[in-house]
Amino acid sequence: MTGCFIFRILFSLLISSAACAFAASPQFSPVLPDKPMTFPQDFGAHPGFRTEWWYATGWLETPDKKPLGFQITFFRSATDHDPANPSRFAPKQLIIAHAALSDPAIGKLLHDQKSAREGFGLAYAKKGNTDVKVDDWRLIRDAGGRYQATVKARDFTLTLSLTPSQPPMRQGDDGFSRKGPQPNQASYYYSEPQLRVTGTVTRNGKPVAVTGSAWLDHEWSTSVLDADAAGWDWVGANLDDGSALMAFRIRSKSGGKLWAHAALRDAAGRITQFKPDDVRFNADRMWRSPRTNAAYPVATTIQTGAIRWQLTPLQDDQELDSRQSTGAVYWEGAVRIARDGKPAGRGYLEMTGYVKPLKL
Repeated sequence: MTGCFIFRILFSLLISSAACAFAASPQFSPVLPDKPMTFPQDFGAHPGFRTEWWYATGWLETPDKKPLGFQITFFRSATDHDPANPSRFAPKQLIIAHAALSDPAIGKLLHDQKSAREGFGLAYAKKGNTDVKVDDWRLIRDAGGRYQATVKARDFTLTLSLTPSQPPMRQGDDGFSRKGPQPNQASYYYSEPQLRVTGTVTRNGKPVAVTGSAWLDHEWSTSVLDADAAGWDWVGANLDDGSALMAFRIRSKSGGKLWAHAALRDAAGRITQFKPDDVRFNADRMWRSPRTNAAYPVATTIQTGAIRWQLTPLQDDQELDSRQSTGAVYWEGAVRIARDGKPAGRGYLEMTGYVKPLKL
């Protein structure tokens, strides 16, 4: 709900490693409560955990006031390859990247994907600070906290600067984010809402200046979802008053709610947490994909306690097919947000497991 969340990258666990049958398997670090995050170190990679990602989404505006949505995601997935193998070619870490652009003038999502084993400076996720790369796609954080993203996709190029305007938002219990009924179903998770964006979007060789706002998630974990999990719905929203909303639910294979959580941080930094029983997702309108025949609740109402949030998509067709990299098809799109019927902000909605239940 990259994501979102630790379960976004779980798709990459389906990729088999090249380890031989008798090689030693690595021992990955568990996610434990009461372990405080430490910055700037936690901005960087955590290779001792099985999965990790950096996930940026946002709304852009062109000089003629045209709205665009974008997604840039980098995944790191540790394999079961023998950690003692000294070969530089050993596939110990996989780096996967997705990028997408939503433009109502086109009517469907433009997207691309890349993947490679870590090594030789061509693909990596560095420790100490955010610096992830696959070929000529890169996301790097400078000492002042600003992110630089460069993505040369098949149908577009994104060259964006994302500048924080607020401190990181530690999700869950000071960064320990439960993802299911069992305590070990958890991730370390923080967000950076209300990022100010400047840069260019290039299509057909024509660069266009853009400004806007973005949301960045960074999560890492070793655990998996509940065996009965079919998929999830997640939203991250930058609200007009400077607040930030994150909400998700994990759906069971029967369609019920396995787990849910939400957090609302106001402009002054005060966070209100919502427990599973306080979070509800209700479909307002469905859209059926002409490619996969999956039906997605693209217009949705989320209830957090007494507050009702209405989500309306920038465009209905924001389905992303990543079967060449993570094995998944999911809906990931820009949405407008209303609070109790009044316009309140903009964000991104992710929905997975609608084509078929996930195989975790």
